[in-house]
Amino acid sequence: MPVAMSDDEFEGLVSDALDTIPKELTDAIDNVVILVEPNNPESPHILGLYSGVALTSRDHDYGGFLPDTITIYREPILWMCHTREQVVHEVAVTVIHEIAHHFGIDDAWLHAHGWGATRAPFELVDEPLVADPMG
Repeated sequence: MPVAMSDDEFEGLVSDALDTIPKELTDAIDNVVILVEPNNPESPHILGLYSGVALTSRDHDYGGFLPDTITIYREPILWMCHTREQVVHEVAVTVIHEIAHHFGIDDAWLHAHGWGATRAPFELVDEPLVADPMG
């Protein structure tokens, strides 16, 4: 049985998750729209989807494109969770996961570092989302 939650409340959780991202990262997010949809008809069990060109794949000529999109899928998150607290948690993880794709971080790295489903929200994780390139 899914957790009962209004569309507005769910969208508020997405907004709250975005608010947990450090300013240094939000300042670097470029040309991205965040959407909430009921589900993905082609892959109804996925929780989120990044569609666009990652920052690491853009060159100096990049421009004039429609915004990238991050879509968070409400129904699969509500169906996989048993409590409101779990929904809050999964929304936060999914938002961070999809934003990481915008920065060029792939699923293999995210899952290897625990950023698949059922991982603590950003501010509770000791391991940084983006590794220090200097080392």
